[in-house]
Amino acid sequence: MKTYKNITIQKSFIFGLALTLLLTSSCKKSFLNVDPQGQQSATDFWKTEDDATKAVSAIYAGLRTWENTAFPAIEIESTASDEAEKGSTPTDAIYFNLYDSFTVTATEGALNAFWAGQYRNINLCNQVLDNVPPIDMDEALKARYLAEAKFIRGYSYFRLVRAYGDVPLRLKVPADATEYNIPRTDKALVYEQIENDLTEAAAVLPQSYPAADLGRATKGAALGMHAKVAMYLKKWDLVLSLTNQVMGMGYGLFPDFEKNFRIENENNQESLFEVQAQLLMGDKEASNSQYSQVQGPAGVTEGGWGFNVPTPELLAAFEPGDPRKDATILFRGETTPQGDLIPALVPNEMYNQKSYVPFSAYVSGYTQGAGQNFRVLRFAEVLLMNAEAANELGNTSLALSSLNKVRARARGGNMAILPDVTTTDQTALRKAIYKERQVELAMENDRYFDVIRQGRAAEVFGPKGWKANKNEVWPLPQAEIDLSGNLLTQNPGY
Repeated sequence: MKTYKNITIQKSFIFGLALTLLLTSSCKKSFLNVDPQGQQSATDFWKTEDDATKAVSAIYAGLRTWENTAFPAIEIESTASDEAEKGSTPTDAIYFNLYDSFTVTATEGALNAFWAGQYRNINLCNQVLDNVPPIDMDEALKARYLAEAKFIRGYSYFRLVRAYGDVPLRLKVPADATEYNIPRTDKALVYEQIENDLTEAAAVLPQSYPAADLGRATKGAALGMHAKVAMYLKKWDLVLSLTNQVMGMGYGLFPDFEKNFRIENENNQESLFEVQAQLLMGDKEASNSQYSQVQGPAGVTEGGWGFNVPTPELLAAFEPGDPRKDATILFRGETTPQGDLIPALVPNEMYNQKSYVPFSAYVSGYTQGAGQNFRVLRFAEVLLMNAEAANELGNTSLALSSLNKVRARARGGNMAILPDVTTTDQTALRKAIYKERQVELAMENDRYFDVIRQGRAAEVFGPKGWKANKNEVWPLPQAEIDLSGNLLTQNPGY
């Protein structure tokens, strides 16, 4: 059955009714089990433009939840890589280590939580795509709402197909019980649908919004996300075309790399898409983003839980003098640019500085770092995708130009560090681009699947236990297989 509940604000625009058809299991975190502030019958909904607005806003509200940005996402998308490890104390949440050592089995809870989070996003999108078209409302706004839903559906399916391979492709709300249980769809068809969604979204979405709608999906976001999907498919001509389009749309690199990740600089000229979050005084339920809380320095009241910490391998990856090292890694005993001392006795030597929120922003009784956005796609990555595609296609001059723009921002005005890459050898340039992705995008939940799609996982992750023809994907949640009556099948090796 359909259930409806009010969800309060997210940054810059109102997130209204969360229209949740529970096709999969729910998150067990109690802070998400909010008593409805008001209810509306299903038969009274999907009538007006306001209903459509609430439904689309609910899609955005769901993106910041526990499954999408906290433990499940970190375990699935980050901790298994060579740049991050569990963190906190040795006995705290030891199940993280199952991902880091590639010993996880199909019953581990994060597998199901991440799966459920993505399908919840998809369900909210499908509800909009099914029910908004008949509403009598402004046609241009209607078209934009449908495009926003397609963008987020494409984004969520991309996260699913990277993580699990073949997944059920659900493009509409089930009409009755006979449509609930569907088999896995070949990943090639899932990718095809993702590309269709992003293409159709890009054709409609605006390049920018007024301040009241800041944070919604834009044309640049859809083009950039499509470029990333195409990169995973090695469609280099398409990657180059899409990134060239984005590079002509007025985006730029924020001048200061460290300040780029602070709350006051969210949604700046480098941002293609961010998951919006905000601490709302008097509304703890809506101030529910735990992205920063779970990664903040442990042992500090204003910090957080201390998980998903940088590794020595990441530390060693930075070139001498690269300012991104200190802007990415929060060291035990250091004083941050914002004046916070990280005590010498905190449990871990390093923490993720990109998720850091100054201690002065902490409000007692609220989630630490509740106002920190999660950066999904930045212009720096567009430049690096452009460089990689150009190099694969033999356009060395463009590859070097795009790559060196990223390095130039990183070094600032200090020409003595991070000199331009000058090699014209395709193999050497490819390695340089891979290295630049590693240090530029470090701790942004990208490294693990990036290395796999580059074909280097056995080399990079093999010492940790990674095995080819198995660990390219995670196991399907056993709970979902059981619910399907074994219609869903398990990935090989699990």
